[in-house]
Amino acid sequence: MAAVRQFLKMHGAGNDFVVLDARAHPLDLAPAAAARIADRHRGVGCDQIILIEPDDDAAAFMRILNADGSESGACGNATRCVAALLAAETGARRLVIRTNAGLLPADIKGPTLVEVDMGAPKLGWEDIPMAEPADTLSLRLALGPVQNPAACSMGNPHATFFVDDLTHLPIETIGPKLERARLFPARANIGFARIDAPDRIRLRVWERGAGLTLACGSGACAALVNAHRRGLAARRAEIEMDGGTLTLTWREDGHVLMEGPVALVFEGELDAGMLAP
Repeated sequence: MAAVRQFLKMHGAGNDFVVLDARAHPLDLAPAAAARIADRHRGVGCDQIILIEPDDDAAAFMRILNADGSESGACGNATRCVAALLAAETGARRLVIRTNAGLLPADIKGPTLVEVDMGAPKLGWEDIPMAEPADTLSLRLALGPVQNPAACSMGNPHATFFVDDLTHLPIETIGPKLERARLFPARANIGFARIDAPDRIRLRVWERGAGLTLACGSGACAALVNAHRRGLAARRAEIEMDGGTLTLTWREDGHVLMEGPVALVFEGELDAGMLAP
């Protein structure tokens, strides 16, 4: 079949993406098509599909589709990747990308290093959202060996469980159940964080719509915010994940800055069958 669409395969700390440029030629990608592309056996394989679309007031609009075809509000690792692409096109060292979560300013720190202002976390139960009023610093939620998470929204709903041992934690078993807990009407990203020092956190994340990923940028933001709220971490810390390390800063003005690597893996083409509804 004839190739009809070029794509880039990129990743940020192991969180990987299929990036499609839809600025000149719009692309209405159905959930089934997104899931087909994201399939690691029958498609290209990725955690998220990223569509770069035109925007009148920002460098671009970034649409985020999870591996199951559902749409996401924010993705910090993908924002860094798209910022690096747009900066390479324009020569800009600072630009703004719009997502469903709002405007995200990005600064190019080096050839493969980008910092993104992820905005301020939302801490109210109705903003996350939750199914009922709750203390987001200490949720009445438990499953197996984990309990009592803290929650916030970083454009996506996040719950962070603080644990002593990540090695034997059955994340692939409890992750999908916690993602769909009754408390989270829009589902949630579930983080499991071990505090190694006030400025160092080890984190693994079960992502809503994507499963266990090597890294989650918004999840790293949520882990720092929730750890600091609990008095477990400073306002700046390195977040070590399976795929790499991000540097997070929760500024006094409330904004969370995320600095981390970006990488272009390869370029390819998708044929019509992959894009069909």
